Amino acid sequence: MRRSGKVYFKEKLAGTVWQDENGYGFIYNPLYLGQNDAVPVSLTPRLQEKAYESNTMMAFFDGLIPQGWLLNIAVKTGNCMKGIGWACY
Repeated sequence: MRRSGKVYFKEKLAGTVWQDENGYGFIYNPLYLGQNDAVPVSLTPRLQEKAYESNTMMAFFDGLIPQGWLLNIAVKTGNCMKGIGWACY
């Protein structure tokens, strides 16, 4: 089963992040890449058309997941699903 989420940078749809049976991935939105002011969402992943794929969550996105007491608050408020940290929104 594939789960995905939209990635915004400064209110612009920058790309899509996903998890499926093969691991994790991220791909930039082609319209975002075509903008003159497009910048990477982080030092990694850099701007490119090809999807980034990995067996583990990319460090940039993993670092955005709340942990500890902050994760508990996110779960209680319904902004995260327990045990699926990257499903936070």
